[in-house]
Amino acid sequence: MSTRQGWFERADGGTLFLDEIGELSPAAQVRLLRVLQDGSVQRVGGQRTLVVDVRVVAATHRDLHAMVTQGAFRQDLWYRIAIFPIRLPALRERTQDIPALSTHFALQAAQRLGLAPQVPRPEDMALLVDYPWPGNVRELAAVMERAAILGDGRRLEVAQALGVGKGPLFVSVPSSDREVEPAAVDSLDEQNRRHIEAVLASCAGRVDGPFGAARRLGINPNTLRGRMRKLGIDPRRFRQRL
Repeated sequence: MSTRQGWFERADGGTLFLDEIGELSPAAQVRLLRVLQDGSVQRVGGQRTLVVDVRVVAATHRDLHAMVTQGAFRQDLWYRIAIFPIRLPALRERTQDIPALSTHFALQAAQRLGLAPQVPRPEDMALLVDYPWPGNVRELAAVMERAAILGDGRRLEVAQALGVGKGPLFVSVPSSDREVEPAAVDSLDEQNRRHIEAVLASCAGRVDGPFGAARRLGINPNTLRGRMRKLGIDPRRFRQRL
């Protein structure tokens, strides 16, 4: 019977990246604090204490200092992880990065969707730079993928994907020339939920591994799990469909 090593044990002597640390439950915060304080862990179901030497790099999109004030994040854990904080400016504060990022995400979406590669036109780029990007880089990636889908490999429908210029997303009726009323636009969370659920269904509910949803979506499995918890997605639903 093989021994299953935890993340800290596997990272012994190296660096462990913890994404979305602000989403940790209170119980998980306590366990993490213990590891950071004395460098010791126990395997699930194990009795022996293991000592590890791990450098921890943590990331979050949330204001942990405010969460400490609100009682949603442990103050002692905040002190342990905020030894050398690095603030990444919001995308709206670094618009000079938008051309390179939008082009990258547009080509990435085309490859993933099997479409002809397209890049933003100058008028598209002007819209992207002027947009406030409340969802930062993740929202930009979603918008470029939506623009690729709407353009169907012929162009990028950036204005429509942003919901500007032409207004809300329009639906078209095949084999008919009549215009239809604009469709209601789902929230970004709802679009993300549907996209993740579709990928999970195609992966039979698998998150990790070479055939898992995280690999197909191009994100870290822990990041995907955090996003699924936020959106209320249970991968077991898709396993039961097999």
